[in-house]
Amino acid sequence: MTVYSSELCTELEMTRSTTTRAEKAPGRLARLYERGQSGWRKVATGAAALLAIGLGYHVIFGQNGITAYQQKRQDAQSLDRQLHSLQRENELLKGHVERLQNDPNAIEHQAREELHYTRPGEVIYTLPAEPSVKNTGVQGGDAKH
Repeated sequence: MTVYSSELCTELEMTRSTTTRAEKAPGRLARLYERGQSGWRKVATGAAALLAIGLGYHVIFGQNGITAYQQKRQDAQSLDRQLHSLQRENELLKGHVERLQNDPNAIEHQAREELHYTRPGEVIYTLPAEPSVKNTGVQGGDAKH
């Protein structure tokens, strides 16, 4: 077989070009892979950020979030104050009932106040209600004219 120098050069160039392409292919693939990975990282970072924002919004404004918790806490404090007030009123009423059950003078006082009972020979004088401050000023103004 006779090989001409031009054929030899062409074969060498072909082997060189294929090796060069083969050597370049992993470099290109690696770069494409890195680009894909950096793009994927950006997408994953964006998704994580959106998830964090959504979770933060839910924690603050959600059904059992901080604002709902604060509202429920205020309601509980209000109900607690109302409970204490009603307990004080209940204790006063229990004391009043106990006095009415055991003290004849308390019964008499209650009957005189609410039912206007009198003892024989007593006279009750009922005075008109005092006029309010606004009415006195107007009446005094009319009297001067």
